[in-house]
Amino acid sequence: MFTVTSANVNGLRAAAKKGFVEWLAETSADAVLLQEVRAEEAQLPEEVRTPEGWFTAHAPAAAKGRAGVSLYLRREPDAVRVGFGSAEFDGSGRYIEADLPGVTVASLYLPSGEAGTEKQDEKYRFMGEFLPYLKELRVRAAADGREVVVCGDWNIAHQEADLKNWRGNRKSAGFLPEEREWLSRVLAETDGGYVDVVRALHPEQEGPYSWWSYRGRAFDNDTGWRIDYHMATPGLAAKAVKAYVERAATHAERWSDHAPVTAVYEL
Repeated sequence: MFTVTSANVNGLRAAAKKGFVEWLAETSADAVLLQEVRAEEAQLPEEVRTPEGWFTAHAPAAAKGRAGVSLYLRREPDAVRVGFGSAEFDGSGRYIEADLPGVTVASLYLPSGEAGTEKQDEKYRFMGEFLPYLKELRVRAAADGREVVVCGDWNIAHQEADLKNWRGNRKSAGFLPEEREWLSRVLAETDGGYVDVVRALHPEQEGPYSWWSYRGRAFDNDTGWRIDYHMATPGLAAKAVKAYVERAATHAERWSDHAPVTAVYEL
């Protein structure tokens, strides 16, 4: 079994004080992929920076206190790469990947955007550069006899089943037609060629949501969004036997506004 967990921690230093350290000590995952770390490696407490039993790799953003992605792996990888060859985005703390035996795992933090603003333009530029890279990664891995899984906060709800209040968010960043169409391209056999592992295993389910606003009673009412994905090459996706959201039992037990999303692959 090969277990992979993705989690947007909404600031790793803050999450560490709220229960992330305890969660990491208890997880059975072989790979934990983090987003929105918002800290440089030297700023992290030792139990988070180099926890016993884990190989870690951190890719902070050049802009302090923003973005940042990390890998926590049970074994040292054959290679680690930061960025995807983008002059604009490789220093933004939004992508890191590592080669393990037979599989490349990657942590992605796609820009959130804001409809009608420069933030949304930035998001579209990122998307425009990242899809060709995803295709290249899949082709390169296949040539090497490898599979790929790109996990993380993709900041797009793909279908109406992926957010509770879809009618009220049709003009909101994260559910815009252009964003959803792009994600369809990531999943198209004739384009990106990836598989949404959670949806493949739960085709009829509303959600399962992975992000809830801290405002109001969104978590208690399960008024959430499914924006955290495991996007895998078809060969790996076919080996997924279980996928689920590690939703906290209560609002008080959350250590992020996102919940970890875990998939188990029978290799």
